[in-house]
Amino acid sequence: MARSFADTRLVQGHAPSPDPYGAANMPIYQTATFAQASATEFGDFDYTRSGNPTRSALQSGVADAEGCAHCLAFSTGMAALSAVTRLCKAGDEVLLSDDSYGGTYRLLAQTCKDAGVAVKYVAMDGPEGPGKLEAAMTEKVSLVMVESPTNPMQRVCDLRGLAKVAHAHGALLEVDNTLMSPLLQKPLQLGADIVVHSATKFVAGHSDTMAGVVCVDDDALAKRLYFAQNAEGTGLAPFDCWLALRGLKTMALRVHKAQANAVKLAAYFQSQPKVTKVYYATLEGHPDKELHATQATGGGCVVCFTTGSTDLSKHVVSKTQLFNITVSFGSVHSLISCPCDMSHASIPAEVRASREFPEDIVRVCVGIEDADDLIADLDQAFASYRGKSWFS
Repeated sequence: MARSFADTRLVQGHAPSPDPYGAANMPIYQTATFAQASATEFGDFDYTRSGNPTRSALQSGVADAEGCAHCLAFSTGMAALSAVTRLCKAGDEVLLSDDSYGGTYRLLAQTCKDAGVAVKYVAMDGPEGPGKLEAAMTEKVSLVMVESPTNPMQRVCDLRGLAKVAHAHGALLEVDNTLMSPLLQKPLQLGADIVVHSATKFVAGHSDTMAGVVCVDDDALAKRLYFAQNAEGTGLAPFDCWLALRGLKTMALRVHKAQANAVKLAAYFQSQPKVTKVYYATLEGHPDKELHATQATGGGCVVCFTTGSTDLSKHVVSKTQLFNITVSFGSVHSLISCPCDMSHASIPAEVRASREFPEDIVRVCVGIEDADDLIADLDQAFASYRGKSWFS
């Protein structure tokens, strides 16, 4: 589908059926139950835990954007990931990319272990990733989980190559596509079996709701995931579905504006003498820029940098005025943080060190403000540093 038509589809909406009153927007079906026609005649919905028209509209819209047959909307991105792990049984092994979001690490390290599922960590980024995955595969591996690019290190995985290796051993490949959004990368078309998004980010886009989605093409896989969602009651509530559905209409505008801003900020960081390294997948000099270009159409909104000093990094974060100091990304607002103290704090320091995760890294999650204003704000934050170690 051409980008222009795909953007139009996002705006037009995906109501499951015409509204009887001609409402221009999908209504919020804020109800726990649905009355049935008779004791033997049942409608499409009976109980919101199992399904709701507003949720169906959101799921249809995300599925259309991702280009897949099925989408399930969950209460959070972590609830979506948790449902994916329910596909594993005791005695199985999960192979997780060693550069993964802190919440994913926490989920698998604790809940999978308690369920009798072993978790192993593999460096799956770069052209050599499929070979490393092949070396780690055993007959017990049922699920391979990756992000590409990774957050915040911007490491790129060869999704086609990883899919071939996983499938050769009868395992599923799950890709967390949150950093790219459904518009910049479509992992299912690259061989993945499951795609997960924290819909809190680009899909909803306004930092006002929590949501997660799981996208698949396989009918049987969709049924298994739906069973977990329904049995555990993790489906997204109607009002949150409506907020995410509203956000979906402007996702194309927000993604492309935020990405354009991110490119400008990345160039600024490259020119800033107090920055020692910039992390952004489309930059010249990124080791996997060419690989990324074969599977994505842009770098997204997250740009990271190091300064060589945790004190300087924390100073810059604290002295910005237009950026909210917080976790998350994909919002209309620009955000900034030190991942080792926030989004990735649940990964032990010694584990971060073993994975060459810089303690001084700063994550900038670019919004849709004017890029020149953001750069000026960052510039004054850098300029105000005088070497005072007030964070020590």
